[in-house]
Amino acid sequence: MNEESSQVFLQRAHVSAMARRTLFIILIFAIIYSLAAIIYSTHVLYKVKLNYAVILEQFGGKRMAVTDVGWHYRLPFFTRLESEVPLMNQNLYLGGTDQPMKIISKENVALWTSAVMTFKIVDLKKWGIENLSPEKLLQGDFDGIVKDTLQAQEVNKLISEREAIKEIIFQALKNRPINVDGPTLEDKYGIAVVSFVLNETRFGDKLVAATEEKKRRQLIAEADNYAADQEAARIRKLYRAYLDGIQSLHLALGGQSKTVNPSLLEFLTQQKWATAYEKNQTDQKTFVLHSQSDSPALTLPAMDIPSSVESAADPPDQPEQTGLENRGG
Repeated sequence: MNEESSQVFLQRAHVSAMARRTLFIILIFAIIYSLAAIIYSTHVLYKVKLNYAVILEQFGGKRMAVTDVGWHYRLPFFTRLESEVPLMNQNLYLGGTDQPMKIISKENVALWTSAVMTFKIVDLKKWGIENLSPEKLLQGDFDGIVKDTLQAQEVNKLISEREAIKEIIFQALKNRPINVDGPTLEDKYGIAVVSFVLNETRFGDKLVAATEEKKRRQLIAEADNYAADQEAARIRKLYRAYLDGIQSLHLALGGQSKTVNPSLLEFLTQQKWATAYEKNQTDQKTFVLHSQSDSPALTLPAMDIPSSVESAADPPDQPEQTGLENRGG
């Protein structure tokens, strides 16, 4: 009995020891995990990656840039990691989005434009220490310069001369002061402007439709003008031929080349248009000689008749005989 009791006691002691060891291991793991979580959350240990830099705010408000690649240590509660800055090329879109935005050209025409600037940070002191929220500040200045340059251009240049406009904006971003006697973008933010690209420059859909309608109307008007010019030339030729025909006919009838009797001219006009009507081969059913409702008066000029012909044509005058004279005879 004593041996059995001793074995049971030893087993219970062994189980109790194993339980205490397990709890101790779990406690140690929890403590280590908690410390690691605290260190990670507070960034007491932080890493600077390649082509990155860290802006560190030290005790007393002093800020410094850490550029050495590797792990670094800072004092908790007395220092603060302000930001991590990439030193590679970065893109900055017009209006903060890659979608087209509306601008107004010099002639008050609305255009949709999208653009992007590529830059890199070369001076961390100016970028992260002298400027608070440099990304927002740079976005505002970038949008202002690009919009001012685009809105000062004529609409035809914005569409047909995009390459030249792009170069103008690129030089403005690099060299033009933000204000008179002020710094440029590169001097203010410690950056280097690498490139600028106009992704899109186009009219709005309604303006495109209106422009196409305007072009269509212009083409119709040009066609109408051309047809009118051709018709006027044809009428001038016909009228010249008509006058030549009238003059030839008038001369053939014994008239003078410089004197035209109005009545004879009107008569010849009727005859000429009647001849034109007979030769008309179109489907025209009516032909108007005069626009007046009354028939024109036709008066032929008096012709000179020889006296011999006149005496032969007219019988000699005889005295009148009354009925009384006949009865008396």
